[in-house]
Amino acid sequence: MSNLQLEIKNLIIDALGLEDMAAEDIAADLSLFGEGLGLDSVDALELGLAIQKRFGIKIDADAKDTRKHFANVTSLAAFVSSQQHA
Repeated sequence: MSNLQLEIKNLIIDALGLEDMAAEDIAADLSLFGEGLGLDSVDALELGLAIQKRFGIKIDADAKDTRKHFANVTSLAAFVSSQQHA
């Protein structure tokens, strides 16, 4: 697990108040929504804002790829990394 993935896992836990979870409980390929972690649209908004604030990147909620970027921790880490190096 990369440091960025660990940081994102901890951000998910902190931003969404998932006190009963640890970073190790979130598999990098676990779906963040639906049957996976079970996040909803409000969680997505809160997580998006937390990521923008923490990493200083812009997330376009209306972009067609946004849902794909938020699929799991691995895709989210790849997105954050690509935005930081853009």
